Amino acid sequence: MLTFLFWLFGIAAVYSYFIYPLVLRILLAKKSIKSGGTSTQQMAAVNSVSLIVTAYNEEHRIRAKIENSLQLLAGDFAFEIIIASDCSEDKTDDIVREYAERKVRLVRAPERLGKEHAQQCAINLANGEIVVFSDVATEIPSDAIQKLVAYFADPDVGAVSSEDRFISQDGSVAGEGAYVKYEMWLRQQESKLAGLVGLSGSFFAVRKSLCNEWDIHSPSDFNTALNTAKAGLRAVTAPDVLGFYQDLKDPSKEYQRKIRTVIRGMTGLARHAEVLNVGKFGLFAFQVISHKLMRWLTPWFLLAAFLLNAFIADNSVFYFLLFLAQLAFYGLAVVAHFLPNLRTIAIVKLVYFFVQVNIALLDAAIKFVAGQRMTTWKPSAR
Repeated sequence: MLTFLFWLFGIAAVYSYFIYPLVLRILLAKKSIKSGGTSTQQMAAVNSVSLIVTAYNEEHRIRAKIENSLQLLAGDFAFEIIIASDCSEDKTDDIVREYAERKVRLVRAPERLGKEHAQQCAINLANGEIVVFSDVATEIPSDAIQKLVAYFADPDVGAVSSEDRFISQDGSVAGEGAYVKYEMWLRQQESKLAGLVGLSGSFFAVRKSLCNEWDIHSPSDFNTALNTAKAGLRAVTAPDVLGFYQDLKDPSKEYQRKIRTVIRGMTGLARHAEVLNVGKFGLFAFQVISHKLMRWLTPWFLLAAFLLNAFIADNSVFYFLLFLAQLAFYGLAVVAHFLPNLRTIAIVKLVYFFVQVNIALLDAAIKFVAGQRMTTWKPSAR
């Protein structure tokens, strides 16, 4: 029985990272054969776009963000810029008002209820049929809005996500690590199949008609993907649309940022558990279960597999060596934590990152079950 449980939890632990991507490829291949790989849908033009930038106490960065937004090329559609202030207590709102003559609108939330509430206040006053959301910390290339909006020419597309790029403290664009490349590849597969299960929260767009069920207690990137699926449309990734933002000034805060992100994600899924109904949402539900739920459960599966392996290590040389391999794997991560220079080695960096992410998932799950929630927000220092 212990051996069976070990393999059960072991397979469950690797499912989200290795088995799920293979299943995606198989499903995509079948979809391509069935559809013939062609589309005959009529294209539709976009006439108006609203850019909503959410801000809270951003007096040191808001001017640069507004200037960046004013340089964006609008194309053949009406374009407006709205700054949604979540009850900022510094000079953020005053700085935004300086740009009123340049048609930059300030929408101040009546009370501080979180990022999504501020976004909702702006949505209610937005004129665009497409709403683009961005954070103050994200720098947008001049042609990004045009490229983003072009995806909505396909009537089956309800939301579009950019791809993130980090700018190091020295000003250079950080290279993509193996894990980031893997995640971007996975998002592209989901985008082609049933749509993204989560967009880039720092820069994405959605049809305004899909914002009617805006949940201020769920992350807007997940809620948008869910509303898109409910409407029978897809949320897609745009590899040619990039959003650039600085690395955190204090790298030690990255762990806490991961915990906040996961708790918010768990909150969104708990509030909209119907999305797990495969009978109702089909392949989109399968993707949510595989990419979100199973990923969040992975550290528990890993812990169970490790403990069970300890109990059956004396059953054979194979299980003994497997247990030693697990000890070496986690031991390498511990050593890398105390000797940061080792993380310059690619394999060590990957192991360390994997273990750190799963510890954060474990920590976030415990905090979530204990009742901790993340509604109000404070932008990370970058």
